[in-house]
Amino acid sequence: MLGLMQSQQLSISSLIDFAERHHGEGQIVSRRVEGDIHRYTYKECAARSRQLAKALDTLKVAFGERVASIAWNGYRHMEMYFGVSGSGRVLHTINPRMHPEQIAWVIGHAQDQVVCFDMSFLPIAKAIHAKCPSVRQWVALCDADKLPADTGIPGLASYEALLAAESGGYAWPEFDENTASSMCYTSGTTGNPKAALYSHRSTVLHAYAAALPDVMSLSARDSILPVVPMFHVNAWGIPYSAALTGAKLVFPGPGMDGKSIYDLIELEQVTYAAGVPTIWQMLLSHMEPNGLRFSSLKRTVIGGSACPPAMITAFNDKYGVEVLHAWGMTEMSPLGTLCTLKNKHLTMSEADKMKVRLKQGRCIYGVDMKIVDGNNNELPWDGKTYGDLLVKGPWVVREYFKGVGDTEAVKPLIDGWFPTGDVATIDADGYMQITDRSKDVIKSGGEWISSIDIENIAVAHPAVAMAACIGMRHPKWDERPIVAVVKKPGQELTREELLAFYAGKAAKWQVPDDVVFLDAIPLGATGKMQKTKLRDILKDYVLPDLR
Repeated sequence: MLGLMQSQQLSISSLIDFAERHHGEGQIVSRRVEGDIHRYTYKECAARSRQLAKALDTLKVAFGERVASIAWNGYRHMEMYFGVSGSGRVLHTINPRMHPEQIAWVIGHAQDQVVCFDMSFLPIAKAIHAKCPSVRQWVALCDADKLPADTGIPGLASYEALLAAESGGYAWPEFDENTASSMCYTSGTTGNPKAALYSHRSTVLHAYAAALPDVMSLSARDSILPVVPMFHVNAWGIPYSAALTGAKLVFPGPGMDGKSIYDLIELEQVTYAAGVPTIWQMLLSHMEPNGLRFSSLKRTVIGGSACPPAMITAFNDKYGVEVLHAWGMTEMSPLGTLCTLKNKHLTMSEADKMKVRLKQGRCIYGVDMKIVDGNNNELPWDGKTYGDLLVKGPWVVREYFKGVGDTEAVKPLIDGWFPTGDVATIDADGYMQITDRSKDVIKSGGEWISSIDIENIAVAHPAVAMAACIGMRHPKWDERPIVAVVKKPGQELTREELLAFYAGKAAKWQVPDDVVFLDAIPLGATGKMQKTKLRDILKDYVLPDLR
């Protein structure tokens, strides 16, 4: 027997329709590439999203075909989120920090028909357009009068001119909620990137889940600053959750430095912000020497890579901002866990609370997880036993789009579970903690050393701005850890001083064998440390006891 409830497909267009009807006056504020601040409402965003859908009809972009964006966080990018997907096309958000050759590769792999880009990325478009035969139309996200006289891209159109040419109403098409809505490629640290292809159903469910009180806890009373890029797993789904709740959205555009982020937080009275640790390190580095404080910011979610304890302490204790540690993947849309305290934790000492906050958190409804050994046997949730982390849920991929390269689809699941590539522990309360990526864990004398633990201790030193731990081959111990360090400006630090700092914080056999000082640690396209490149930089390095 079936229930007698109305049947309504879960569609991305329904999110912007809801925001228009029930939060039409809600603000969307953007710092533009042009340098000014743009303001408008959800009502205007919805109207322009429908204009974009009509423009794609005029361009004869078929249902299910891909439309790409190479753009910063801003209102035009937001319109693409709804205008492209809502009309049955697939939005492909491209990371402009990838190498141009890799950008051309993903455009070809996705068979993008239209590519829209911010004028900041005109040099990229000029460099690759001739290598992208699938693209029928290149579109600059600007007014017609902002197009240079000679762009070198035949037929380049202005986004605003395309929208202005459309008049009259537009009705969103109806289709199955499992229809593809958007796609994001992994950062491709090994081999070619792989594409996660999301559906309308998975996106709406993810938006619901992200807004829950024990997750991001978003509401119409919030002013949200997604510093996490809209090309990085759809800004962690925040634009969709914001439309679902009617929250004010504040987009930083190209201004990603500490001063620009701080000024925007204060100007727009941001209450909630989201980004990777490297962004918040730049923000704190701007605030501390200038004696600045927050007047409105209450919460920040930090993900993408493990958040150092020193950063959580700085936000919580010095600035009164609650840090929400999050974990997820491109293949998970991306949210999997978020660290909020349970009632039992509220009476704990601050030191014990910190131990909980350092974990990546507990599952969001819809996601399940487990840890397994090398034989796929499930391991206990005791907070000590670590194993390979597997997940499943309605917004977790079951296979990659077209697999790897142009081969047939690769099905990555193991008995219905997706292998994340992370090594983790899970405690009795369900809190998961990443101990390492499986490829980064250091195996020394038969014991495993967490590179994340070594990095967190180093970053806690007041002279250290950034640290990365990697394993080096050793004839007796298999591997031994070393830590690469970037010092804070104006700070002095010796190898001996930092190694002494580990005393009492790590077992003696876990303490790094050496410290290497660098001007910078290589970062990937999403702001994560690239240990593969770091290993290349240190390819001629020799451990002290082997010299």
